[in-house]
Amino acid sequence: MDEIKELLTTRQYTTLRQRLAEMNEADVASLLEELPEEEILKVFRILPKNLAADVFSYLEVENQQLIITSMSEKDAAGIINNLMADDATDLLEEMPANIVKRILANASPEMRRDINHLLRYPEDSAGSLMTVEYVDLKENLTVEEAIARIRKVGVDSETINICYVLDAQRTLLGTVALRYLLLSDADEIIGDIMHENVIAINTMMDQEEVAKQFKKYDFTSMPVVDNENRLVGIITVDDIVDIMEEEATEDIEKMAAIVPSDKPYMRTGIFETFKKRIPWLLLLMISATFTGQIIGHFESALQAYVVLTTFIPMLMDTGGNAGGQASVTIIRGLSLGEIEFRDTFRVIWKEIRVAFLCGVTLACANYVKLLTIDKVSSAVALVVCCTLIVAVLVAKLIGCTLPILAKRIGFDPAVMASPFITTIVDALSLIVYFQIASAVLNL
Repeated sequence: MDEIKELLTTRQYTTLRQRLAEMNEADVASLLEELPEEEILKVFRILPKNLAADVFSYLEVENQQLIITSMSEKDAAGIINNLMADDATDLLEEMPANIVKRILANASPEMRRDINHLLRYPEDSAGSLMTVEYVDLKENLTVEEAIARIRKVGVDSETINICYVLDAQRTLLGTVALRYLLLSDADEIIGDIMHENVIAINTMMDQEEVAKQFKKYDFTSMPVVDNENRLVGIITVDDIVDIMEEEATEDIEKMAAIVPSDKPYMRTGIFETFKKRIPWLLLLMISATFTGQIIGHFESALQAYVVLTTFIPMLMDTGGNAGGQASVTIIRGLSLGEIEFRDTFRVIWKEIRVAFLCGVTLACANYVKLLTIDKVSSAVALVVCCTLIVAVLVAKLIGCTLPILAKRIGFDPAVMASPFITTIVDALSLIVYFQIASAVLNL
């Protein structure tokens, strides 16, 4: 990085060009991401043309837009034409309509057709993720003819490791791996050596489900078909990595009570960040007022035993933490497909036993502390410890059931995470606390 900056500063552009040409395109893109905007444009223009398009595909969308909008329409179209159709579509979806129109006007007819084809599918569906650059073969071809076709069209394909066998109506009949073609006799027929049991993805499948299919079958690419089983594209594992990162980020944001954003943190404005966070903060603040009402309702009990007030934060925090542990575990299990709605009672029974063990352990430790350090009466210690056991039990039950129920009725289970559950558990813990105190202390 320091060397590149030095070459830029001293304007040794010929040496810089040679140095960049020796680097991997992903490394060049990472280097560009660290430069100021004006230097990004300068370095990108220095890149050899055959390297520029590859580097461009690795850049963040914001920097891609910066470069495209700084170019002439002809040069921008040249970059677009050298991208894979799915990458070009992702870029154009983020750009203003007037710029997209001008770029498409200068793009090749094939690229324009492919982009328009991909733009027809709903966002986050398999159809919007797929690429239309793949190798298709007819079942009556010989191995020698198939290899000749791969040499002809493979250079523009996303991958040639797997080739797709189609009939005249483009119905997907099977697949054949490149290694089988290389190991087979030249006169063998593709239809005789193809793998017929093909696992395909429908164009309307949600991207999260697509990622699960890749994980289940451990594929590097999968075909995408329409309702008539006609091949319309393929999805490769590099797209799945992006999906998994996007879905994980979305779940984390929801679990932290933030409206998900599709922009990196450092590229999100202050007001936009505010808008993402304030709705849940307002909702949680309003719901937390119930906690204050509960404390007010038992004001007389608190006046009689002021010491009870001291332990309210500990009980609420412990209950919230216990509920958060259960909810995060269940949400993750739901996301990975390890937990289904039919497992609800098994989950509840497990969490009850875990809650009992956790609650009793915490209560015993707390009982010793209350008597030896806090110097409270055994009656008050009993109230606090009994409340602790019940609070942990209630918190874990709520933490494990709410995400499952949310998914069952069609909501994202990540919404039912720590902040939401903590608010509910806080209120219930206080009610239990004061009820037990009233019974034991005769308030």
